[in-house]
Amino acid sequence: MGRLISFTALIWLLAAGAWAQNSGSSFTGLARIDAETSRVRDAGRGAEVALGLSQGVPYRLFTLDGPPRLVLDFQEVDWSGLTVQNLLQGEQITAAQFGTYVPGWSRLVLQLAGPMKVSTAAMTVDQVTAAARLAVTLEPAAAEDFAAAAGAPQDPRWDLPAPQTMPGKGVRDENAPLLVMLDPGHGGIDPGAETEVVVEKHLMLQFARELGEALVRSGQFTVMMTRDGDYFVSLERRIAMAHQAGADVFISLHADTISEGRAHGSTVYTLSREASDVASAKLAERQLRGDLLSGTDLSQADDKVTAVMLDLARQETQPRSDALAAALIDGLRGQGRPINNRPLRSAGFSVLKSADIPSVLVEIGFLSSTRDLQNLVDPDWRAQAARGILNGLITWRAQDDARRALVRQ
Repeated sequence: MGRLISFTALIWLLAAGAWAQNSGSSFTGLARIDAETSRVRDAGRGAEVALGLSQGVPYRLFTLDGPPRLVLDFQEVDWSGLTVQNLLQGEQITAAQFGTYVPGWSRLVLQLAGPMKVSTAAMTVDQVTAAARLAVTLEPAAAEDFAAAAGAPQDPRWDLPAPQTMPGKGVRDENAPLLVMLDPGHGGIDPGAETEVVVEKHLMLQFARELGEALVRSGQFTVMMTRDGDYFVSLERRIAMAHQAGADVFISLHADTISEGRAHGSTVYTLSREASDVASAKLAERQLRGDLLSGTDLSQADDKVTAVMLDLARQETQPRSDALAAALIDGLRGQGRPINNRPLRSAGFSVLKSADIPSVLVEIGFLSSTRDLQNLVDPDWRAQAARGILNGLITWRAQDDARRALVRQ
C-alpha cells in the first residue's frame, strides 16, 4: 500500500524534502522516469500531471510568468526514454522541456496555455517496490493572481548561496598569468542550437576545454569555466562566478543558427552602448550587490550611487572590451579561420554586462552554415581556432599593459 503525501492549494512546495526531514528518511538516489506511466492531460479547463518514478525524491513546484509556466524541480531524475510527444496528451499544456538543472538537480518545465494554479499535489510511494507517483492538478487562475504568485521560491537547499564580499584584486603583477573565465554557452535544460549532427551546448563545452588547455599551456593564462559539465547555469550566475573568481577576462562561447540569411564565419560581440545604460539601471535595482564590482561592497549604496559606480567602471572597461574583441578577430583571421563579413558587433547579451571585467561573446561559427558546421565538428579546425583566440589574447594583453602603464604615468 502506498504512502501518500498531499499538499492542497500550494504554488511553492518543498514536498519530499520536508517529508524526509520529518520522517527521518532521505531520498538521495537517482530516480528514473517511467515514461509509460507519465502523462500530462487536460482536466476540464485545467490539467493533470502524472509522473511515474522509480523511487521518491525531493521535489518542489512553482510557477513563472511571461509566458505562464509550471516548473518542477527534482533531486534527481534520469529522463531517459521520455519524449515530449508521448508526455503531452492535451491542449492545456502546450510545450515541455526537461533535463539537468544544476549538478544533482533536474527540472521539468511545462508551458501553460493560460494562467493556472496548483490545486493539489501528491506523491505516492509504494512501501514494497519504492516506486513513486507524483500527481499534480492545475485549475484556471486570474491573470493578475497568477502574476502576483509567480516566481521561484527562495530556499538555501535549492538556491545559490548569497554573494560574499570579495577582497580587492590589488595591483596585478605584470608577469603573472591572467585569469580567463571561459563560458561555454547553454547547458542542461538549455541545449542552444541543434542540428542532426551536433548540439551547441555539447560543442561549446568541448571547445571551451580545448581552448582552456591551449591557454594554460601558453603559460600566460590560467583558466576557469562557468560549467564543466552538461548542466544549467543562469546568466546572472555566470557573471557572478567571474567576479567571485577575480577573473581578468570573460569570454562566452557560442555557435548559433539563423533561420534567415546566409551568415557564416566567426563574430565577436561586445556590450552595446544602449544596453550598457540599461544594464546599470537594472543591476542597481538588485538588493544583493556584493558581486557587482570586484572588491567594492555596494550592498549599502542606494540605486543612484550604485549606477554611478557601475557607469564609472564601464568607462574604463568598455574600451578594453572593444580592444579585446578586435584582437580576437585579428587572431582568428591570422590563423586563416573564416571571419564574418561584419565580425565586430555589439548587443545587449546578459553575459556581457559585467561592469569591471572586459567581456566578449564569440560566435565561433554558425551551425546553420554547412561550411561552418563542417569546420566546427573538425578537431583540427577547432585547434587552429583556439590558437587564433590565444594569439588574440596575447596581443591584447601586451596592448592593455602598455595602455595601463601610460595611464599610471
